[in-house]
Formats: sequence, C-alpha cells, structure tokens
Amino acid sequence: MPLYEYKCDSCEKTFEVIQKFSDGPLKDCPECGKSVEKLMSLGSFQLKGSGWYNTDYRKSSSSSKPSSEGQACGAPSGGCGKPACSTN
Repeated sequence: MPLYEYKCDSCEKTFEVIQKFSDGPLKDCPECGKSVEKLMSLGSFQLKGSGWYNTDYRKSSSSSKPSSEGQACGAPSGGCGKPACSTN
C-alpha cells in the first residue's frame, strides 16, 4: 500500500498515512480536526545488490579476458606497446 503525506492548513503539522489506492484522501487533521491538503512527495526507491545490469541480466561471455601482463593482446607486430607485445 502506498504512503501518502498530508499537511494541516491550521496547525501546519505534516504527517504520513498508509492508504489503499481505492481510499479517498483524508479531509481532517488527526490533531486539531481542521482541513488538510495532500502533498506531493518523492518516493523512495533504492536498488540493492551487486550490479543489477552487469551481473543479473547481461549474458556472460564464454571466453575469459586475458590479463594485462604476460599475454599478448593479439595486435600484429607488437602494436599495443605492452611489454608482452614489444618486439625489441
């Protein structure tokens, strides 16, 4: 159920109420009984976990990446400049 925020016009108290979508908006303040207005507030949304897209939905590659040291990059004639690729 959603959480709605209201503010009293008279005592200026701000409060939150959990209501069903089908429930009508509140009309009276629980403290003083005067009229209230419904406020627009930001919803809280938090993603927890590791990576969401990278780890949960992307297809894993079948080949492993070569490490940066000790293996050639595959460039012809040592074109990348790494020690493993140099021809000197």
